[in-house]
Amino acid sequence: MVREIIGYFLLYFGAAFLFLGAFGLIRLPDLYTRMQASTKSTTLGALSSVIGVGVLYPQWFVKCLVVALFILLTAPVSSSALMRAGYKSGVPLDKRTAVDKGKEFFEEEEEKEEQK
Repeated sequence: MVREIIGYFLLYFGAAFLFLGAFGLIRLPDLYTRMQASTKSTTLGALSSVIGVGVLYPQWFVKCLVVALFILLTAPVSSSALMRAGYKSGVPLDKRTAVDKGKEFFEEEEEKEEQK
């Protein structure tokens, strides 16, 4: 009984965060904020959903932990790679963006490459 309550809570919690991630994709203004919102919320949503399934079905728990570990390791890396590619290809920031930290970062990176 307690296992089912925890499992369903994790599933509903994950579904709520997945919904928020989808809402962020629709609502936010540019690539960079959309990627941040979708990656953070879908990582948490997918992790809690997968762990919820593992709690509900104990025979799948180890497999669910492997899937959760895979999501935890790959989602932030892929998000970072997509944002970096978007920035380098010239996808513009939203006009309301106050600070462009990417510009400073890539200028420093280019200076380091020139020094080599």
